Amino acid sequence: MESESTEITDKSQVKSRKLRSTDHKVVRIYTDSVPQEEGEFQEKKKRPQRIKRKAPGISTDGDAPRETDASAPKKPHFSKLSDKHEMSGPSEMRKVRIPANRFKALKDSWLDIYNPIVKQLFLQVRFNVKAKRVEIKSCKETKEISALQKAEDFVRAFSVGFEVQDALALVRLDDLYLESFMVQDVKTLRGDHLARAIGRIAGKGGRTKYTIENVTKTRIVLQESKINILGTFHNIAAARRAISNLILGSPPSKVYGTMRAVAAKVHDRF
Repeated sequence: MESESTEITDKSQVKSRKLRSTDHKVVRIYTDSVPQEEGEFQEKKKRPQRIKRKAPGISTDGDAPRETDASAPKKPHFSKLSDKHEMSGPSEMRKVRIPANRFKALKDSWLDIYNPIVKQLFLQVRFNVKAKRVEIKSCKETKEISALQKAEDFVRAFSVGFEVQDALALVRLDDLYLESFMVQDVKTLRGDHLARAIGRIAGKGGRTKYTIENVTKTRIVLQESKINILGTFHNIAAARRAISNLILGSPPSKVYGTMRAVAAKVHDRF
């Protein structure tokens, strides 16, 4: 009986030892001071990292290559050109088509168109009867590069239907622009619907058009289904917004209310 009891105790002790050995893992830590015995695991030696050699003129800090001071080319220094050198290139020409309904107005006010182009902008101008176009050309006396573009805008504004005095502001001022768009660009209308939209823009006796012009400080010309606006950038945007609302079907009374708000904002700005 005693032998059996001793065997049972021995078996229980063995099982407990096995459980302890499985539950707890022994971690060995080696230091430099303690010498390692033979047969024990040793740490793997790490390979030394390779040093990347930099190519000449390229930096690895950023994505874009950077040139060194020695290889970087020096920035060229150009002296400012005078007006004579700027206009020393070949002469340029612009052609503006004149519609048939503006021939008589062009003939009557030809001197008013001719004098600003020749005397103020120092350009050459003529009317080609066969091609029905006004031809503008630069010459040696031309001083400004923008003179040709100003003259073209001036003649185009007159050909669209603006008065000479209104179109002349394009020559004297730099912040004025001419913008044109079609009614169909806002909404596709045909027949009577298109006629009613144009009528809403003009108003009775042109009252709506005059109100938009006075509030936004612009000039508007209705050319069938084409709308031309002359003014500054912000004023043209305000006038176009009001005209677009009329095309989409808003009554003039509602547009007047929005125009008053726009006028108040413009007054506070100035």
